[in-house]
Amino acid sequence: MGFFDRFAIRKQEPVPGAPANGTSASAPAPVSPAPEPAATPPATAGAGASVKSRLAAAREKLAARDLPAAMAIYEELVAGGTGDRADVLVAISGDLGSHGHVAEIIELIAPRYDADRHGPATGLNLLQAYLALRHADAAQHVLDILFALNRPELEDRLHGFSNAIAELLATPDQIGHGPAGADPAADAPKIGLISVSKPIWFYGLEPHAAQILPPKENRLRRIAFAQLALPGHVADEKNPRPPEDELGRLSRGIPLWFAETFYFSPSYAPVAAVAFRTPPAGQAENHHVAFSAEWTTENLRQLVETSGEGLDFIVTGALRAAAGDYELLLRVWEVKTFRERKTFNARWTPATADAALAKIHAEVRAYMEWSPASAAFAYTIPAQPRAWIDTLGASLGLFLVEKTILPADQLAPVDEDLRQVAGRAAQSEAASFAFLTLRSRAVKLGLAASLDAVLARSPLVNTAKATLGD
Repeated sequence: MGFFDRFAIRKQEPVPGAPANGTSASAPAPVSPAPEPAATPPATAGAGASVKSRLAAAREKLAARDLPAAMAIYEELVAGGTGDRADVLVAISGDLGSHGHVAEIIELIAPRYDADRHGPATGLNLLQAYLALRHADAAQHVLDILFALNRPELEDRLHGFSNAIAELLATPDQIGHGPAGADPAADAPKIGLISVSKPIWFYGLEPHAAQILPPKENRLRRIAFAQLALPGHVADEKNPRPPEDELGRLSRGIPLWFAETFYFSPSYAPVAAVAFRTPPAGQAENHHVAFSAEWTTENLRQLVETSGEGLDFIVTGALRAAAGDYELLLRVWEVKTFRERKTFNARWTPATADAALAKIHAEVRAYMEWSPASAAFAYTIPAQPRAWIDTLGASLGLFLVEKTILPADQLAPVDEDLRQVAGRAAQSEAASFAFLTLRSRAVKLGLAASLDAVLARSPLVNTAKATLGD
């Protein structure tokens, strides 16, 4: 918990560099001088060494946490005539970013970047570096340059970055507030993260883990499904802590659905990563958060570092809705290289939601070579995924309230959620489990009256019902 520093309020630092071309109303600060090349070239250097081998050598230095040696190689490359090559700049910026050295991207790449010669890929890396360091003016400058390229395939991503910059600009400096000499970032709101490692409806049924959860053996692929971004989503300005709305629930429920599905595969150990905002000390309680821009590679790196057991893949994405039309974008990232490997898209209306969601779900399963696990409980893909996502979202909300992570005023009306979940409880064993654990928490927290429902006919469901005291 507690990462995603680019969303926290902190003092703006001087901008160390700016791209070589383009114009912007916000002029960045002068370029800082680059460090001098090493007096003695690294051992792998040589007149006949290829650019590819030099980049590989620098990457090895980064992996060994020897940043000065890697920077010496990079300086040698860009000073030796290859600094105007698009492939070189995108490789350098990508490798530095994937190892968390965002300031060095700005130092080395910003003075050399020309969008017309080097294309958008390096510019996107540079833009993310400025955002990670909260340099809003310089990020806007790069964004203007990238928009000027008129690349339709980039428009969605660029609009997402535009929203992130707007959020950055709307976050005031804290200088002059609080005790004298206090760190302005110390009392800033932070973004916390919860990693849900088992199906959200399972919590409360731990005594039956051997019957419900599949065994996990051999080498598992570790995959995280991140809370979706909501580009262009406007929160209620009159209520800084609004309860969960439809898009917010979808942004958390869809990752929970994918993580649940991949848990019931013998090859995967999944988690769903969902966020909440922690206010400054002494202010209001935690509340839901909506990301206005997609996760950056820096965010992915932070997730990997805090995951504890490492990750092989991360799935991020964005969700948009306008006038009853919905669009979902998912990106599969390979953690080893922090490269985007595959994208998936779905569009739907309320009438076509189940078909569209089932289709993209099947496409992701096929791409990731998902296969079902064997257990006493047979997991099945829900026939009505849109309603199932609501069930998962409702379960998550009550779970976070029970764990005192969120206050109850962040929930959608619990009575209505419970009625809806009760009406679907007979559809499958999982639907019955979800109703039983949801009802148990709602009653325990005093947020709803007990409610009966028709359950799936199953000895396991009967056992779970008895365990939960009904």
